[in-house]
Amino acid sequence: MTLPSIILGAILASVFATLFHLWRGGSGMRMLLYFALAWIGFWGGHWIADQLGWHFFSLGPLNIGLASLGSWLILSLGYWLSLMQTN
Repeated sequence: MTLPSIILGAILASVFATLFHLWRGGSGMRMLLYFALAWIGFWGGHWIADQLGWHFFSLGPLNIGLASLGSWLILSLGYWLSLMQTN
């Protein structure tokens, strides 16, 4: 993994978090949650795709397609779980 691909991945994950925050709204703490979830999902999706040898929209060593899918899945799951209230 090269430094430019790490920077590109960080930028893409941050853009996904920002777009999700603009779409769903919330406070500054929720924005931090979205950033954490987007980064975890992005790098987790990239790692899983790399381990399985799957390549969908790769740019150099970065599996952008599956990393983006992982980011959006984790963002959606995290948002859904954050809506649950305990008694």
